[in-house]
Amino acid sequence: MSKPNILVMGPMYQPKLDELEAAYTCHRVWTADDPAGLIARLAPDCEIVVTNGGRGLKADEMKQLPKLKLVACFGVGVDAIDLAHAKANGIAVTNTPDVLTEDVADMALALLLGTVRRIPQGDRFVREGRWLKGGMGITMSLQRKRVGVVGLGRIGRAIAKRCAAFNTDIGYFGPNPKSDVDYTYFKDIVALAQWADVLIAACPGGPATYRVVSRAALQALGPDGVFVNIARGSVVDQTAMIELLASGALGSAGLDVFDDEPRVPAELIALQNVVLHPHQASATHPTRAAMGQLVLDNLAAFVAGRALVTPV
Repeated sequence: MSKPNILVMGPMYQPKLDELEAAYTCHRVWTADDPAGLIARLAPDCEIVVTNGGRGLKADEMKQLPKLKLVACFGVGVDAIDLAHAKANGIAVTNTPDVLTEDVADMALALLLGTVRRIPQGDRFVREGRWLKGGMGITMSLQRKRVGVVGLGRIGRAIAKRCAAFNTDIGYFGPNPKSDVDYTYFKDIVALAQWADVLIAACPGGPATYRVVSRAALQALGPDGVFVNIARGSVVDQTAMIELLASGALGSAGLDVFDDEPRVPAELIALQNVVLHPHQASATHPTRAAMGQLVLDNLAAFVAGRALVTPV
């Protein structure tokens, strides 16, 4: 029996990509000399596409693959996949939920602590020999602050749990209140930001959350406020954020995601009240291996005619 042809749109964890390529006939679109030609050549019989959360798969790309039945995403975020087109055309989509929750939540806390306690700045202070000339300035504290979480899903809940260990009060914003938590619910994000000392974006990307962290919300957070984003660059008004950080109207920020990755605005890089990280919240060996295994498990289920493991 011949191995199924699979279009692999972008990179994934290399050991699991090796397993994928051993089990199936894979075609790497992102390294092809002629990506469009490769897709056109495989279009007549290609049923499976593997992509990642950043690359996704657009409707016009799906239209080029009339036999497409499955899009398997290496990542939990599927905002870069046209889910409406997939659903309308009977194309299943899978992702990799749960397995990355804890590491992403850890990164949110690392960015939060790094920002509040100015850890990167302290590292540079020592390395550049400035400590020899006098002590570094005093920082803020996370203790007993009010933390507002934007999106209380799996990752948002894990972040809230970690923040609670720092004796903080937790509030959250989302489409609906959660009946199984004691945190304070805000139906308006600006009201949450007015209440909070820290605002953490943990919501999905996509049209429903585009610029949900608005200029008004960031202004409400205020000159002592801290904004952390481990969600998607699209969820915050990045231009407003940069302006407010530069003017002092917003205190500081810890960012793992940006509007046009990997291109980060020079104005943002120049700011000293920001901690920057290259979209690596889930990038640990155990988590990326587990994500890759879910991709493999979904493909195996599809090929065998079984129920998909993590359908979207």
